[in-house]
Amino acid sequence: MTITSTSQWEFSSPQGKANYAAACRRYPGQIIVDLAALRDNMRRLVELTGGPDSGTAVMGVIKADAYGHGLIPTALAALAGGATWLGSAQTREALALRRAGIGPDRCRILVWMFNGGTAPLDELIEQDIDISAGSMAALEDIGRAAQACGRPARVHVEVDSGFGRNGFTEEGFGGLLARLSQLRDQGLVEPIGLWSHLAVADSPDTPAFVAATDQQIAAFARFSARMDSAGLHPQIRHLANTAATLTRPEIHFDLTRPGIGLYGYEADPAMGQPADYGLKPAMTLQAQLSMVKDIEEGHGISYGRTYLTPQATSTAIVPLGYADGIHRSASGFDRAGARHVDKPGGPVRVMTNAGPRICRVAGRVCMDQFVLDLQGKARDLGVAEGDTVVLFGPGRGAYQGEPTADDWARSADTISYEIFTCLRNRIPRLYLNAPAALPADDLAKLDPASIL
Repeated sequence: MTITSTSQWEFSSPQGKANYAAACRRYPGQIIVDLAALRDNMRRLVELTGGPDSGTAVMGVIKADAYGHGLIPTALAALAGGATWLGSAQTREALALRRAGIGPDRCRILVWMFNGGTAPLDELIEQDIDISAGSMAALEDIGRAAQACGRPARVHVEVDSGFGRNGFTEEGFGGLLARLSQLRDQGLVEPIGLWSHLAVADSPDTPAFVAATDQQIAAFARFSARMDSAGLHPQIRHLANTAATLTRPEIHFDLTRPGIGLYGYEADPAMGQPADYGLKPAMTLQAQLSMVKDIEEGHGISYGRTYLTPQATSTAIVPLGYADGIHRSASGFDRAGARHVDKPGGPVRVMTNAGPRICRVAGRVCMDQFVLDLQGKARDLGVAEGDTVVLFGPGRGAYQGEPTADDWARSADTISYEIFTCLRNRIPRLYLNAPAALPADDLAKLDPASIL
C-alpha cells in the first residue's frame, strides 16, 4: 500500500478520479493546477487596483503557456477572476486564445513578440488582437499588414524607459511620432496604447533600485507627454507589472499587467511571502517514487560522486529529471563527496509513518530521475515504491515542511518563473476545482481528461 505526501485531492466527480488514475498510469509525475486559486488570485489583483469600477483594467499575462500552467485553462480562470485583458508574448498563443472562443467582446488581447517579416500580423488584425510596436521596422510591418487587411491595426507603442530591452528610446521617439501620425491619418493604425516595462520594481529593499524605478516612471511620463503633444492620445497607458501592481498604486494608470502574481507568487522573495498579498500558489508538482533501497555509509550517489552518504541509509528515486524541466543546478552536494562543499539540493516532501519529512536531492539530477537520501531506513520510515512525494506546491516553505517553487529556485540559483516555465509537457497537467471556478461554457473548452 502506498502513501502520499500531498493533500488528498478532492475530485469533482468519479470521472475526475478516473482522470487522475489515468494520468498516474501514463506518467510517474503530475502537475496539479488549482483553477480556483488562479481565479481568486486574479480577484485579489483586481481588488488591489481598486476593483472593477476603478478605471484601471487588469491584464492576465499568460505568456509561455501561462507560465507552464496551461494556456487556455489559465486564461479562462483569469477571466473568471475579473481580468478584462490577456497578454501573450507570442502570436501563436494570442491566436490560440481566439480559436478557443475567447472573443474581443469578452476581452482584449495584447501580443508583443514577433518577427515582422514572417509573423501572421494579418491574422492578428483580423482577429482584433492588439499589437505592440517597439521599433520603426515593426511599425512599418504592421502598417503593411493593415493595408492588406483593409482595416486598421490596434497598436500599443512600447518605449524603453530604462530597461534596455525592447522599445523606442527618447532619441528615436520623434521619428516614431511623425510616422505614427501618418499611418493613423491613412487609416492604417489606431494608437491605442503606450507602455513600458520596469526593471527592478521587485526590489523594494534596495534604495538604488527604488530610485531606478522612480527614474523609469519619470521617463514614461515624458514619453506620454510627448505623445499627447503630437496629438496622439493613447487610451491605455500601462507600466505596472506584478511588483508595481502590489506596491506602486500611483502607477496603475489605465491597465496593470500582473504576471507571476496571477500564479500565486510574489515577484521576488525580497518582497515577502505570497500570503502577505493575499495570493496562493496554484501549481503542485508531484511524483511517485520508482525505487527505494538500502545503501551503506559512504556510498556515492549519481554522476561525479558529489554526494557520499554520511551514514547507512535508504535512498529513493524520483522519476523526474532535467528532461522534465527539473534543474540540474538543483543538485545536492555534501562535503565528503564534493571536496568540502555543501550545496543543499531541491527539497521534496516525503510522507513517513511519523509525518512529513523534507528530503533533498542527493547528488546530480539526471535526465529522467534524481535521488533522495531518506536519512534513515525506508522500512522504519514506512516509505515504499509508489509513494507520492511533492516537489513543490502552496505552503509556507521547506523550513515548515511545505516546499514551494521559491525553495526550488533558491536551490537552483534562479527564480520561480524559470522553475514553472521549464516544466515539459510530457508531465500531465490536471486541473483542480475546474467546475467550481469556471462557468459551464468555459468548462466545456477544457480537455475533459484533464479535469479532476
